[in-house]
Amino acid sequence: MRQSKSFIPTLKEVPNDAVVPSHVLMLRGGYVRALAAGIYSFLPLGYRVVKKVCEIIRQEMDAIGGQEFHLPALNPKEIWEETGRVEAFGDTMYHLKNRDYVLAPTHEEIITFHARKVVKSYKDMPQTWYQIQTKFRNEARPRSGVIRGRQFLMKDSYSLDIDTDGLDKSYSLHDQAYKNIFSRVGLKFFVVGASSGAMGGSGSEEFMVGSDAGEDTVAHCEACGYAANVEVATSVAAPVQRDAESKEVYEISTPNVKSIDELCAFLNIDEKQTAKSRVYIAESKAVLILISGNEEVNETKLEKMLGSGVRPAHPEELKEITGADAGSIGPIGFPGRIIADLRIRDCNNLFSGANKNDYHIGGIDFKRDVPSIEYADLRTATSGEGCPKCGSPLGVFTAIELGHIFKLGTRYSASMGATYLTESGEEKPIVMGSYGIGVERVVACSIEQSHDDAGIIWNKAIAPFHIHLLGLNMKKEPVAEASEKIYSDLLSAGMEVLFDDRADAQAGFKFKDADLLGMPLQVIVGEKKLAENKVEIKVRKTGERLEASLDTLIETVKELLEKL
Repeated sequence: MRQSKSFIPTLKEVPNDAVVPSHVLMLRGGYVRALAAGIYSFLPLGYRVVKKVCEIIRQEMDAIGGQEFHLPALNPKEIWEETGRVEAFGDTMYHLKNRDYVLAPTHEEIITFHARKVVKSYKDMPQTWYQIQTKFRNEARPRSGVIRGRQFLMKDSYSLDIDTDGLDKSYSLHDQAYKNIFSRVGLKFFVVGASSGAMGGSGSEEFMVGSDAGEDTVAHCEACGYAANVEVATSVAAPVQRDAESKEVYEISTPNVKSIDELCAFLNIDEKQTAKSRVYIAESKAVLILISGNEEVNETKLEKMLGSGVRPAHPEELKEITGADAGSIGPIGFPGRIIADLRIRDCNNLFSGANKNDYHIGGIDFKRDVPSIEYADLRTATSGEGCPKCGSPLGVFTAIELGHIFKLGTRYSASMGATYLTESGEEKPIVMGSYGIGVERVVACSIEQSHDDAGIIWNKAIAPFHIHLLGLNMKKEPVAEASEKIYSDLLSAGMEVLFDDRADAQAGFKFKDADLLGMPLQVIVGEKKLAENKVEIKVRKTGERLEASLDTLIETVKELLEKL
């Protein structure tokens, strides 16, 4: 492609809201342009990258028996109401005014709709259906360019099986296919255990890349490879030690003391001597959760333990249940179920609320004073705590989710009546899996992991072009003739070439553009080297520069590309 005829609107400056490298460089390099908040147009260079990522995905999905669909993004709302996900998505789902239609944020319901129409027998399965389709989600705070948008491209696939053994096989096939995809793209990624969230089902894994631009937080062990989203991550944290002797329980006046920090300052104690109380409502019943000091309750773990629909108690409910407001709640005299985090198992001499405003209780001994107490892992893992597998220190950091795979089970088939007949004639719901990849996130993460101050450094597999051919002074006839011949020869050899044939652009400007755009190899045609029957080649990733004879240029370029 000739650069003089191409639409590549590079920028020297970018909007103030572009702060993460991928967003900045995609705008500067003319790969994307914003249409509105969270809505991006992919320009010719950017769309070439997207198409290459999609082709890799298609190859790997086809290799595991996937069949490609193209499902409507405009869906009848009534189908989504069958699973209750209209309410579950809430404001995130786009609705058409005056029409009972929604824009699909994902396609589990639509796949199940089609499955119940045509999959009738165990003989019809297994099936793997996939698509690469636009999705719509009304994100409250779209950010980081295409990493989190309101319109985005997703590869979503769905497995249909007769039982959980079949689901396990389909899940394993997708797991390996995803590893193949991300490896081929050139990403450094890791896999973490994750919560199924609103998707439901029995298990899920996320494919992540570490990044400051990430919105997920993960715990990862470099020593053994353990990784999990902090929503579900476990750790080995030093337990709060039980004192040799227990004090008597006593009440303390603590006027206007509402927080753990205020309590510690008022009593001159360490936060490890306190048990923070949080009240939740589960199945219309109050549950008191106790956790050490300023640690936070992991509500994902709590929901997994108590079931879906768990929520914090409202202020008026707290008053009704305990007689006190938030900040004065405690375990002694609490009229419901009490669960404490494992870190404070059997602790004594603790301070907590008295279930009376402006009062706290000291000397609490869980063994003595709270005999019905239960224990569970309810806290969020933090950096430096021990890995649950090997004991080495965990790292906790932000990451970007590339893909997510779910064992849905019968979550959708049961509610939508997608059943099949077994070999014995028994009717059973189809067992399903769901598997997603954010295509534009793959592009952005590739940039996040591979760039420098000058610009993007594309992996060969998804680079818009393999070679950026620079004719340094196209007004000079020898340069123009040699550049044109090299361009023709490279194309004839089957190589993808962006040819900077601009006659009015200075050499320094071309060099800056080439580094910004990030093609793997730059072939530089200048007068001095041509006089020696040579050109210069720059490897963008390493910055290495070498000379190549015109007579052997094609072979040299091929060899360099093979090494990348």
